[in-house]
Amino acid sequence: MSSFKKAWKSRQKNHPERSQPGFRKHLGLLEKKKDYKLRADDYHKKQNTLSALRKKALDKNPDEFYYNMISTKLQDGVHVQKKASEEVEVTEEQKKVMRTQDIKYVEMKRVAEAKKIERMKGELHLLDAESKQKNKHTFFVDSKAEVQSFDLANHLDTAPELVDRVFNRPTLKTLETKSIHGAVDPNSMKKLAKQRNHQYKILSQRIDREKKMFVITQKIQTRKDLQDKNKKVKVKKETPNAAAIYKFDAKRKR
Repeated sequence: MSSFKKAWKSRQKNHPERSQPGFRKHLGLLEKKKDYKLRADDYHKKQNTLSALRKKALDKNPDEFYYNMISTKLQDGVHVQKKASEEVEVTEEQKKVMRTQDIKYVEMKRVAEAKKIERMKGELHLLDAESKQKNKHTFFVDSKAEVQSFDLANHLDTAPELVDRVFNRPTLKTLETKSIHGAVDPNSMKKLAKQRNHQYKILSQRIDREKKMFVITQKIQTRKDLQDKNKKVKVKKETPNAAAIYKFDAKRKR
């Protein structure tokens, strides 16, 4: 009996599905059963999804509200969280530095920048700088009549032209007895003032650069701390000028 089955199977022929006849080639490829099966499964899957969504919408409470209804938008068929332009957390410059540089390198550059800032502050003394806090000098007199006739130049014993200066304000005796050192002509004074303003501008740029490096260092360190598996809660969101603040659960060391 088994030999008969083997002989019977050996005489069987494969009957593949026929191809598209020649007179119907303009209609394209002839769909086979496996192609139809894929198309039918995909169609039924979509119909079932639509039916489930329709049922979910019918069963939903009409008074129900989620913040995602107003805080998300449809982008390429996918719901994504809306972000206002002023709520950008990380600038492109910060992303580039954080991807390419290590925290030790950024901190080293920040410390070097801070030393240069301190050196420039010592050289310039922040004379007549716009960001410097204005000094207050109070003079006391005995009567209101003296307040009305009070002469600041006479009280400071200096020339009236030098009263408004916050630096290099010599007395009349010094002007009479000492010789003037340095530039005195208007062109030289103007040139020196221009150089001083240029130095102030460089100092301001270095201060901004040092602040940016400090923020980048804080953000890199925050991302490293987040790798810890301890439970944490975000206290403050990340901004372009500050790293995010997290509160970690206290963990007892054994």
